[in-house]
Amino acid sequence: MTDHATTPGSAAQQKIDTSVPHSARIWNYWLGGKDHYPVDEAAGDAYSAVFPGIVTIACSSRAFLSRNITHLVTEAGIRQFLDVGTGLPTEDNTHEVAQRLAPEARIVYVDHDPMVLTHARALLTSTPEGATAYINAELTDPDRILAIAAETLDLTRPTALILSNILGHVADYDQARAIVTRLMDGLPSGSYLSINDGSRGTDADYEQAQDAYNDTGAVPYFLRPVDRIEAFFDGLELLDPGVVSVPFWRPEPDAPTPVPIGEHGGLARKP
Repeated sequence: MTDHATTPGSAAQQKIDTSVPHSARIWNYWLGGKDHYPVDEAAGDAYSAVFPGIVTIACSSRAFLSRNITHLVTEAGIRQFLDVGTGLPTEDNTHEVAQRLAPEARIVYVDHDPMVLTHARALLTSTPEGATAYINAELTDPDRILAIAAETLDLTRPTALILSNILGHVADYDQARAIVTRLMDGLPSGSYLSINDGSRGTDADYEQAQDAYNDTGAVPYFLRPVDRIEAFFDGLELLDPGVVSVPFWRPEPDAPTPVPIGEHGGLARKP
C-alpha cells in the first residue's frame, strides 16, 4: 500500500467533521458498512424515508461496477485499474473483484476524504502478486492523480479508469468533462473508461430527494440527464449495451428482471 498523504493516523482524524453528514459515509451506511457516524446514519435514514429506493441504487451501483471489472479482467485482459473517488471500503471493492480473477492486478485508489485515509491502509490490502495504492488527491487535480498513479501503474499499458458516483460532485458540467478528458488523455490506446452516476429523467422521487439533500448544507451531489452522462464517453468506443440504467448493463443470467432506476452507466474503450 502506497499512501501519498501527510499523516495517515491522528492528523487525518482531526480533519474529520462529525457534525455534518458526508456523502461517502452515508453511501457506506446504505451499503451496510460500518464506517460512518450518527449524523450520517440520521441523514441516510431521513433520505431513505423520503426515497426508500436509494438503497437499491447504492447496491445496484456496486453490482454494476463488479460486472464492469469482471468483464475488464476476463474479456479485455485489463490488469491495471485507476479508481478515482473510491469512497469508503465496504465489500467487493475494485481490488477484491479484480484480484480474485487475476491476483497480479494492480489498483490505485484516489480519494481526499480524511476518513477514507484513516481506513485505506488497513482495508485496501493487496494480494502478494499484485499491488494496491492510495492517493490522497482531489478529482479536480487530474495531473497530480496521473503523476502519482504512475508510481504504481505502468501508464504505457492499458488501464481502466473508474469514476463511480463521483462526477456528480463536480457542479460545473464542463469542468467534469474536462477532468474525464484529461485523465483519459493520460492513458494509452486500449484503456477503458467506466462511469456510473445518478441520473435525471427516470425517477422523479429520487430527483426530489436528492435536490432536498443538496439544500441541507451537506456535500452536494448533482444528478444529470442521461445524455450528459453519455457525453462523458465522447471519442471512445462504447461497449454494448451503451449507457443504460445500471441494472440493464449485462445483468447476470440468474438476476431478477431489471427495473429502471435513476443511475446510469457504461463502459467504453479508448481506440
